[in-house]
Amino acid sequence: MGRGGPFKMDTIKLGVASIVTAFSRYGYNYQSTIGSKVTDPESFLGGLTTQIQRHDTTGDRVPGQHYIPLPSDFNSLVSAGVGMRSQDPADYVLRVHRGHVSAYLRRKHAADVCSVAVVVYTRDAYLSDPDVTNDRDECERISSDITHVIVAVLASSAGGPSPLSPFRLVHNLAGGNKEAEAWSADEIRGKADESMDYWQSWSQVAD
Repeated sequence: MGRGGPFKMDTIKLGVASIVTAFSRYGYNYQSTIGSKVTDPESFLGGLTTQIQRHDTTGDRVPGQHYIPLPSDFNSLVSAGVGMRSQDPADYVLRVHRGHVSAYLRRKHAADVCSVAVVVYTRDAYLSDPDVTNDRDECERISSDITHVIVAVLASSAGGPSPLSPFRLVHNLAGGNKEAEAWSADEIRGKADESMDYWQSWSQVAD
């Protein structure tokens, strides 16, 4: 099975965005997993198709961009994307992600999973995303028969769903995501406060 899918199930054919490493080392790509990791991809993808079909799109803030909370039986299929921040440098590894070298908490320190959600775009929404439109290789990789693209797998801990990191928040505000264009000033301030508070206590994990 090639890197990034596709995975054909019923009328839905799933692809995986190039930035997603949650399925690494299972034949879908060859990077280290940064953040949430799917440990049983076949069960996860099979169940996800049903959840996409059931998703109520009327709540989407941007057409074609779906945020889908998953039932609790998905919790056992993933490893959490975060753990409590440590002051011991030995607890961290250096990894390259999205073109940058950063320090990540070792996966053995990942917290227990309390909830799982996914961000899935329709193919058209994905190809019109500001981070994708100018990436010719990525546009060509997403074949015409793919209907939906997995953009993020979010396995959260007791700290709740992780907010955008300060870096990703600024990136989105600078034109990296269409939803950010609809945020009010109060929403932006709230997201900034939430991001700073959360990431002072939690750290993203990696293999």
